[in-house]
Amino acid sequence: MDIRDLDNPRQEIEQAIATGDLQKLLRLSGLLHGHFCPGSALGVKAAARAVRELGVRSTGMEEVVAMVETNSCFADGVQMVTGCSLGNNALIYRDYGKTAFTLAKRTGEGVRISAIFERVAQERSTEATELWEKVVVKRSGSNEESQRLTRLWRELSFKVVELPDKEVLKIQKVKNDVPAYARIFASVPCSVCGEGIMEPRARVKDGKIVCLPCSGQPYYQLGGDGMSIIG
Repeated sequence: MDIRDLDNPRQEIEQAIATGDLQKLLRLSGLLHGHFCPGSALGVKAAARAVRELGVRSTGMEEVVAMVETNSCFADGVQMVTGCSLGNNALIYRDYGKTAFTLAKRTGEGVRISAIFERVAQERSTEATELWEKVVVKRSGSNEESQRLTRLWRELSFKVVELPDKEVLKIQKVKNDVPAYARIFASVPCSVCGEGIMEPRARVKDGKIVCLPCSGQPYYQLGGDGMSIIG
């Protein structure tokens, strides 16, 4: 492989955005999300539109920031297409519980896009709805029913990305207070478990530096129900 091929790891994604190949973007999002569903499809569609609206690209260095308002499937589509992730500090989570996100430049210029689920629901079959309730909500479906839902959800997802934007997306130009670039913190060792800790997360117990788990103090956790305090 020519090392120059590695200069832009997101080249394939950027080309698909530029050409409007949402089917390809949806396929690529499956690498992260693990399956295809209407939620991730809407995230792909919203993110591609936002990137085009702003005319931006991401190298994972926080030059653009995505502020997601949900930790649902939608967020994975946004991450894959925008290149803004938790690990590169360009993904900001706002626990609003809304299927929406804002993509913003460092200048504060941005676009907020929210999903219109009513239109997507029109494309959903009764069978898919019933299987969703049984397999996902009640966690009681058989393996065959789970596989059937996977196929139905895949078919619907590839329909969703081809629906007109105006039917499934609400688009607003906005001005944002963009969070500052992520600070770089030193790491210190925990005196109990020996593992390294980001300095502002370190605590003192019995006069010694410890990590949050070893301190026994409460900590924040982002789970399926959103942000919560543990302990």
